[in-house]
Amino acid sequence: MKCFYFTKDEEEGGTLSSRESKVSWVRSLSVASSSVDTRKSRSDLDSESRDFTETFEFYEFLTQRRANDLRVFSFSELKMATKGFSRGLMIGEGGFGCVYRGVVGAPCSDLKMEVAVKRLNRHGFQGHKEWINEVNFLGVVKHPNLVKLIGYCAEDDERGMQRLLVYELMHNKSLEDHLLARAAAPLSWTLRLKIAQDAARGLAYLHEEMDFQLIFRDFKPSNILLDEDFIAKLSDFGLARQGPAAGLTHVSTSVVGTVGYAAPEYVQTGRLTAKSDVWSFGVVLYELITGRRVLERNLPRAEQKLLEWVRPYVSDTKKFHFILDPRLEGHDCIKSAQRLASLANKCLAKNARSRPRMSEVVDMLENIIIDAEAVPETLKEAENVNEEVDTKEEGREEVELGKPESNNQKWGFDFKEMVSFRNKSIGKLDWRNWTARLVKTS
Repeated sequence: MKCFYFTKDEEEGGTLSSRESKVSWVRSLSVASSSVDTRKSRSDLDSESRDFTETFEFYEFLTQRRANDLRVFSFSELKMATKGFSRGLMIGEGGFGCVYRGVVGAPCSDLKMEVAVKRLNRHGFQGHKEWINEVNFLGVVKHPNLVKLIGYCAEDDERGMQRLLVYELMHNKSLEDHLLARAAAPLSWTLRLKIAQDAARGLAYLHEEMDFQLIFRDFKPSNILLDEDFIAKLSDFGLARQGPAAGLTHVSTSVVGTVGYAAPEYVQTGRLTAKSDVWSFGVVLYELITGRRVLERNLPRAEQKLLEWVRPYVSDTKKFHFILDPRLEGHDCIKSAQRLASLANKCLAKNARSRPRMSEVVDMLENIIIDAEAVPETLKEAENVNEEVDTKEEGREEVELGKPESNNQKWGFDFKEMVSFRNKSIGKLDWRNWTARLVKTS
């Protein structure tokens, strides 16, 4: 799903004049960040003025960190790296531009490294502001669960502005590609839990572990990228916002994001807090459990909205298996999925203050993962015991089958053994494991 403004009201300065388009990207930073909606209330303007890079100290902090960490690429260098922005190398496309696979030289080395190059759509000013956000924030933040921004390109010529970003290449694409693409091999339950934990750690870092708070504002599966080891990293900081200053409870801003993932109180009031990201995280947890999109128009009307569809099944342990991703069959994850759903419900609390902080979510996920990893060992021990019992039963059958069949016996099968050990909690019958038995009829 693409990001968009929920409201038609946009900030002033939606377009740049030809003179403004020629200024350097550093100057464009102050132009973009200073534009506000004059129709907002005074209290909202006070809160908005503290957002983004409006304060001189915060602007200086970002500038110093950015200058030390990011490489500056020329447009010709990136054009060559992507073979002229070949469509054969395009690996993604969004509302703000296209992403291409490319190869550039590694710093201080003759080696080459693969990168992802995002080229801004030159026909949209909103994409320009997103580009500024990406350079500002990803040039500063550093965490194993945040995608690494290697550098940028900012050149102006007769064709207009050229704005590009260069990221580390994430070989396993996004969580959305694996979770919602039916052709792909399904993610195991344990891997889903670890991806959720990685994403939670990334959000916890943004919310609680930096010198300033950063609200991601567009948390969804397509913005969770996976590297070659399936380590999850948050990407696309174009809509990110600096959190409220000390003494303030929220940031008032225009309502942007993706339908279905934005917290209801943010959509209704425009008041943004870190708990808005927590809501979005709860939605993604249900997508991990069900393997469905938050909004799916191709399903029956009663199942199109994910959160409404799962509600009657979550509280009923006998019906919970109906919402579990069918591709997880045989993963023995019912109890673990129920615990994850309970955590999702906490993140989706109607009262934002009742939602947990992301650091607390990380700890709860750790406990769920530990218990989930212990389940296979328990099942393996149980299966060994069952094998011993089956061996004894087979020996007993051989003795019984050597005797003449009495009038009060006939061939049948034992329904007790028809219920698989792994499916007792949900009442599923495993027809593959039943064997013929002599049972008494009188």
